[in-house]
Amino acid sequence: MQKKPLVLPKPVGQLLGRLPAYPGSLLFVTGLNVALARQLASDVTDLLTGKKLRLCVTDAHWTFDFEWQDARFVVCQNPGQADLTLSASAHDFFLLASRQEDPDTLFFCRRLAMEGDTELGLLVKNTIDAIEFPPLTLAQLRPAQVLAQAREHFKARFATLRPR
Repeated sequence: MQKKPLVLPKPVGQLLGRLPAYPGSLLFVTGLNVALARQLASDVTDLLTGKKLRLCVTDAHWTFDFEWQDARFVVCQNPGQADLTLSASAHDFFLLASRQEDPDTLFFCRRLAMEGDTELGLLVKNTIDAIEFPPLTLAQLRPAQVLAQAREHFKARFATLRPR
C-alpha cells in the first residue's frame, strides 16, 4: 500500500497563499543561485536564457516565476504562460531536494506535474539529476542558516561589482 503524500493543512496553505509573491520569489531565486548557479554548464545556461520558468507549490498556494539572466536566476513577472511549469506539494519538493525521491517516481505517481516545453523540462530534470548536491536536511532550512548562506552569497556577488 502506498503512503498518502504529506500536504500542508488547507487553512495553512490558504494563509500562505495570501503572502505577497515577490519576497518569496526573491528568497527562492537566491536559494537557486546559492545551490545551482555555479554548477550549471554553459550549454545548459544558453538553453535556459530567455525562458520563463514557474514553480508552483500547490499546497502552499505559492508560485515563483523566474528566469536565467546574466549568469544567475532572477525573479521575473510573468502574467502569462510560462515556458515550463513544475507543480508539486511542499513536501514533495523537499523530497526532491533532499534526494529522498526522484522526479520520475513523483511524476508517474502524479505528485509532480510538468507543463509546457517538454524538451526544456527534460533539460531541467537531467541537469538537476547530474548535479551532486550535499545532503539537505531540515536543519539547513532554519532561518538563521538560510540567512547566513544568503549573506555569504551576496557578499561574494557584490565583491565582484566593486571597483578595485
